Amino acid sequence: MTDDVRNVQEALSTFTEHWQPHRLTSVNDYDVKVVKLQGEFVWHTHPDTDELFMVVSGQLTIQLRDRDVVLNRGDVFVVPRGVEHCPKAADEVHAILFEPTGTVNTGDAGGEMTAAVRELD
Repeated sequence: MTDDVRNVQEALSTFTEHWQPHRLTSVNDYDVKVVKLQGEFVWHTHPDTDELFMVVSGQLTIQLRDRDVVLNRGDVFVVPRGVEHCPKAADEVHAILFEPTGTVNTGDAGGEMTAAVRELD
């Protein structure tokens, strides 16, 4: 990974796709990803890892089977490993994800919303 300074806002300005994670940098065996979210994702779990969400802009709801967690700009929430969840955003949200390298965005659900991590230009 690069040892250059990376700017989150500049990285987010380089793409328009929703639900398509882009690697901002890596830390040990973890990726720091930027992503734009809008609409409802799929219900899924990550059986082997926690997943950290940090909202850069907008409001993100992480639906859990027993409650909804609402995140606003600057908020951080960790979905524990194995917990079924479904992110949704009424309006566009910009977020940072922190998870082990190789983590699939749709976890165990698969399907048409599965997207390989893209590298930023």
